[in-house]
Parts: sequence; structure tokens; C-alpha cells
Amino acid sequence: MSPARGPRRVAYETIRAVHADEAYANLLLPIEIERAGLGPQDAALATELAYGTLRRQGTYDAIIAVAAGRGTDSIDADVLDALRLGTHQLLSTRIASHAAVHETVALVRATAGAGPTGFANAVLRRISRDTPGDWFTRIERTARSDDERLSLATSHPVWILRAFRRALTAEGRTDELDALLRADNVSPRVVLAVLPGLASRPADLSPTPYSPVGALSAGGDPQRVITESGGRIRVQDEGSQLVALALARAVPVRPDERWLDLCAGPGGKTALLAAEALAHGALLEANEISPARAGLVRSALRGVPADVPVSELDGRERAAASPSGYDRILVDAPCTGLGALRRRPEARWRKSPADVAGLTALQGELLSAAIGALRPGGIVAYVTCSPHLAETTGVVAEVQQEWGEGIEELDARVALQSVSRTPLDLPVPENGSGRAQLWPHRHGTDAMFLSLLRRR
Repeated sequence: MSPARGPRRVAYETIRAVHADEAYANLLLPIEIERAGLGPQDAALATELAYGTLRRQGTYDAIIAVAAGRGTDSIDADVLDALRLGTHQLLSTRIASHAAVHETVALVRATAGAGPTGFANAVLRRISRDTPGDWFTRIERTARSDDERLSLATSHPVWILRAFRRALTAEGRTDELDALLRADNVSPRVVLAVLPGLASRPADLSPTPYSPVGALSAGGDPQRVITESGGRIRVQDEGSQLVALALARAVPVRPDERWLDLCAGPGGKTALLAAEALAHGALLEANEISPARAGLVRSALRGVPADVPVSELDGRERAAASPSGYDRILVDAPCTGLGALRRRPEARWRKSPADVAGLTALQGELLSAAIGALRPGGIVAYVTCSPHLAETTGVVAEVQQEWGEGIEELDARVALQSVSRTPLDLPVPENGSGRAQLWPHRHGTDAMFLSLLRRR
């Protein structure tokens, strides 16, 4: 491994690609770690530096602005990303201050030239002179409202924390907002899905609290377990496992049922549904409009000995082409991804309130089209990895109004409880519906939303 491609450089290049090229850290970082030949310890450090810096970016930018005496928008982007990385080391890790400053200045010199090194050195030394608590108190004093103060403290844009508050209020749990925001800034444990009927949980892995097919990684890189299983054990959030199982097991499976995963990429839920379908004699089909993500779906299905055709059409067109043809359809709709900020921290800085309207229109059209593709008595699971009420209950309510008596809503909370190992804390929504919302702070899962609608 070249010193120039150590863990700090790998973390920095990942952060730069996220900001400059709209890369996804969870996809790019493993590739960069492998290219650099990092060992387990250095790989863990690069991961912590990259993810930690991206999660806390809002807080760090406020601190850098004070230390630099000017707004971050006036700092060159490559230098700013190095300063963010250095600030994370100074305030949120056990790395010695002198090492954090020295290595970050060296990184600035290597990537931006000698010119900005004096500026970077001065900013970082200014930050290193005070404790994290001092800095957090200082920047909170600059807030113009309580929400802005909370935004700076927890590194969440104001619009997101307000959306979270509204979603929690709909459950009568407004007092959980602080816990949710804190949970978003903690690295999640690696969770594996053991495809039912095709693999067994290794003896050295503990079961997950809720999913009957889940296993907690023992730590380190889970690739060995995945490879040895032939893809029949795979990384998947426990919440994703639960919502897929809730659809597959909501009612007993009749012989020769037809199932469809309408928005299948990247394929984790597809693989789990395929295993369930194989065990019960059902036939699964999948669809994913993006050719690249459709390729990921096909790869995810390699561990399942079944023929699962994968089409590459707009989900609305795909559903319309099969009227009254399916018994179960999963609509894991494109969304803001606000429920997975632990795993995809850049989403909080990449999305804006303006994105929501376009997404909800698409989500409603996909859900309505899926209902049209159901046989009488068929069930569609509407899933989003977002708790934003516009993307969840708002979409379902509009589709219910469109379909009227043609559909009925099943109790998704009952369906989730029926597949869970242990009872889930799922309060009844204030609107009295049977919709269910999982949460990072309450369940340790991504914030997955589930509604089950049956065609009459």
C-alpha cells in the first residue's frame, strides 16, 4: 500500500467524489478501500473517517466558518473537504490533535498544492485549541431559532428534522425526536439476511432481535460469510427484511401464485421474496427501470435456484401491461431515502424539500398502477425508506381516494408482528390506520414505512 493511498486519502477521495460527482459513499468506499489495499484496521479507519465526516458535515461547516472567519462557500471545495475531514478527526475521534492537523495539511498540499496549506493549518489549529463542547456551544449561539440550533447540534437540515417531528407526532411520540436525530449519527451494525430454506445462520452469528431470517455480523468484513454461502447469506437491513416478509406471509400462499417486485433494484428484497416464493410454490417476477440496478438485481438472485425474469421498464408501464395478473406486488418506491441516513449520510445534504413533490407524484402513480395489476384479493405492499408523511401516509391516502371501495387496507402492524421474533413497538397512528413505521432509534432498523392494500 502506498502511503499516498492510506486511510485518510481514501476517505478524502470518497468525500470529494460524493460532493463533486454525486457518488454514493456506500458504493464507492469499498471499491476505494480495495484499490488502496487497506488492511482491516485501516479499512475501518477510512470508513469511520468518510462516514463520520459526511454525517456531521453541517456541524463541521458551522465550526469551520467560525474558525476561518468566513463562510464555507468562499473556501475552495477541495480544501473545504479536507478541513471537514480534519475537523472530524479533531472533534469526534481519538486521533491526536497534532497528527490530525499535520496529516490534513499534508493532504491539502498533496491535493490542492502548497498555496492553501497555511490557511488550512491556521483553521485546524484554531479548532484544536477548544474542546468539542466549547465549539458546539459556540455555534449553537449563532442559531436564529430552536430548530436551527437543533439542526446545528445534530447535523440535520432543518427541513428534515421538521419532517421527522411531524412523522413522530403522527404516532404521538414527538418526544423521541432527539433520540432519532442521535441515532442517525451512529454507525449501524452490519446485519445479514439468511435466505429462508436455502441457508442456515452460522453458529458464530447471533440472531437479530426481530427478523426471523436476520443475523448480526460478528464484526469486520462479512464478505467471507457471503462468499461461502454462495450469495444465500447477504447484507440487508433488518427493516428491509421485515417488510418483505410481511408481504410474503401476510396471508397463506395459494399454489401457483404470481408475485412481482415492481421497483426491484438493487435486489435485496427481491432475493428474499424469491426464496419465500420458492418455498411456497409461487412464481416471482422482477422489474427495475435502471439497467445498472437491474444488473444488481440479477446478481442478487444468483443464490436462489429459481428462474426470476427481470424486466427493465418504467414500473407504471410494467404494471399496466399485466392487468389483474398478480397475487402479491411489492412497490419499494423511489423516495428521498431519509430513513437510511445512517447508511447513506450524504442524502441529507443532497435532497431538498423541492424533491418531495416529484417523488410523491411518482410514488402514487406506481402504487395505483400496481393495484391495477392485482387479481381480486391480491395484495400490494407499499414501502418507502422514508418516514416523510408526504411520501408515506399522504401517498396511501390519495390512492385510497382514487380507488375508493375497490381496495381495503390491511393492518401492516399485525403483519409485521406476525413475522417478528419479538414484539415490535408499533403505536397506532393517530389517524387510526393500520400503517406501520419502523425507526432507527426505536427498532435499530432503517426508517421503513409499510402499508398493505388488498384489491377487493
